[in-house]
Amino acid sequence: MTNTHTHPEQESAVLLNRRAQGVTEIVLNRPDKRNAFDDVIIQQLINAITDVDTDSETRVVILRSEGKHFSAGADLGWMRRMADNSQQENLDDSRQLAHLMDRLNHLTKPVIGLVQGAAFGGAVGLAACCDIVIATEKSSFCLSEVKLGLIPAVISPYVVRAIGERQARRYFISAEVFSAREAERFGLVHSVCDDVDAMNARCDEMLKQLAQNGPEAMQAAKDLVFAVSHKTIDSTVIDDTAHRIADIRVGQEGQEGLSAFLNKRRANWIPENN
Repeated sequence: MTNTHTHPEQESAVLLNRRAQGVTEIVLNRPDKRNAFDDVIIQQLINAITDVDTDSETRVVILRSEGKHFSAGADLGWMRRMADNSQQENLDDSRQLAHLMDRLNHLTKPVIGLVQGAAFGGAVGLAACCDIVIATEKSSFCLSEVKLGLIPAVISPYVVRAIGERQARRYFISAEVFSAREAERFGLVHSVCDDVDAMNARCDEMLKQLAQNGPEAMQAAKDLVFAVSHKTIDSTVIDDTAHRIADIRVGQEGQEGLSAFLNKRRANWIPENN
């Protein structure tokens, strides 16, 4: 796996770091610009997500940023260019951001988001598309679009599902900053740590937790949430869930997991040192 490549001057705006035991990091690497994103970085993120999604060695993905802030959201220079473009050019541009959110949300591996400092605008969407979000006490969040006369349109499906309609109605309209503890209460953040070191330590604990679990089962579990969420519990959904568990029970990983449990041994996907 290699780093994504686009414009040479922004070649390192998004990094891919392979860690041990099947963990790959996608890293926003523009700390001098508070990891603000533009069309180039959006494409690099899509490329990085595609790489890790198709990489058989990657079992878990970490989305994080270098520097003091997770991301300030959209780059001001990019927004200025977009303001001068046609409606069609703006539509094409917005569709790329929408594609990024969709790809991240449906990435087949578990995704851990690490949020330090500010997560503003579209960065709230990135967090909402992660499966597990860990933040620090000093992390802050803001859906700031209305301050610019805009709306958080393409991130809205993911943010509304993460924080609920009631909180979305307030914070989409008010553009107030909310804290990591509030984000935890709303459901956007799962764990709040004292500082960045504690956040990284909590992430390592989570990686050990995930290493115990069947990789295919985790993917199937993620698919299951999408399959039943916001659906009427009718005969179609009930039958679908029955098929899903039957299929996984007779599959190779399910057979191995049950056998390991019944025989009181380690399943073959668990690393020796875990």
